Amino acid sequence: MLRPKFLVFVFALAFTALSLMGIERVDAQQSAPEKKTATPSPTPPVDEEEGIVKIETEAVNVLFTAQDRNRRLLTALKPEDVKIFENGQAQEITAFSRQVDLPMSLAILIDTSASQERTLPEEKAAAMSFLESVVRPTKDEVSVISFTGESTLEQGMTNNISRLRRAVDKVQFVPPSGYVGGGVIASGTPPISGSNQQVAGSTAIWDAIWVTSEEVLGPAPDKTRRAIILLTDGVNTFGKKKLDDAVQAAQRAEAVIYTVGIGDRFYDGVDEGVLKKISERTGGRAYFPKDERELREAFTQIQDEMRSQYLLSYEPSNPAKDGTYRTIEIQLVNPQLQKDKVKLTHRQGYFAKTESKKK
Repeated sequence: MLRPKFLVFVFALAFTALSLMGIERVDAQQSAPEKKTATPSPTPPVDEEEGIVKIETEAVNVLFTAQDRNRRLLTALKPEDVKIFENGQAQEITAFSRQVDLPMSLAILIDTSASQERTLPEEKAAAMSFLESVVRPTKDEVSVISFTGESTLEQGMTNNISRLRRAVDKVQFVPPSGYVGGGVIASGTPPISGSNQQVAGSTAIWDAIWVTSEEVLGPAPDKTRRAIILLTDGVNTFGKKKLDDAVQAAQRAEAVIYTVGIGDRFYDGVDEGVLKKISERTGGRAYFPKDERELREAFTQIQDEMRSQYLLSYEPSNPAKDGTYRTIEIQLVNPQLQKDKVKLTHRQGYFAKTESKKK
């Protein structure tokens, strides 16, 4: 039989041993290196521009048409049939296609000065017929602008035919104060306002083209055919802008100008030279109808031409974004097409883009 004192001694020894073992285990756990789960650190942002030279070039797109000596549109040209030059330097063509389905952004400019008083109803009817046959509501948009000495936006860009019809219907000749008809203003008649007689009795063609190019066609969507259809006699009698200002504004907006020369009796008093000049410099054509039938034919030809264009693209060998004006020339290199006297119509130049300032 074990004595009580001996049992107490044994229990004390056991307790001490267990305590020492626990301390050693704790020390071992504390001294052992702590294992941590590796978590991936986020990749620091890389400055892509640092140490990298970037050369950004933007393709220049040129729309053009081809016509034979009988003014028939050619629709089977190939890239190897033409060469393109910028400032006299040959450029490499990067894309070439016939465009029959490209969206259109059009502006119809209608001269409502005194010289159009008698022909305005026929002009409006032909313009409306043109819009109804050309505009595709899912693709195209049109605006209507009337002008005398100042321009009036009758309808902003829309694909709604009903709105366009109302806008064209609303266009009318508003005589200046003292107007007695036939382009005659009675002398001594006080104007309604200080500038009414001067503005309403004049024609500011270049101002109308400039403001349309800058404010209506300029903001139009990219990759659309932009065109101005101008109905006027071409006699500019008022305004701040010159012909060159109008051409340059259209070129900046990449807009082609089709002119329809109409005077008091369709043909009388039309300045053919100036209308041809502004059309040719922007890649369009000028028409001079003598009656209502020829007026409608002119609109039909404009429609056909806009549906039979080629789109040529190239990346300029001069990549500088310096805002300078650069000439464009497309030349035929196909001997047979040269022999057939095929004529190419395109804009004569463009303004290079400028560097955008970083915020």
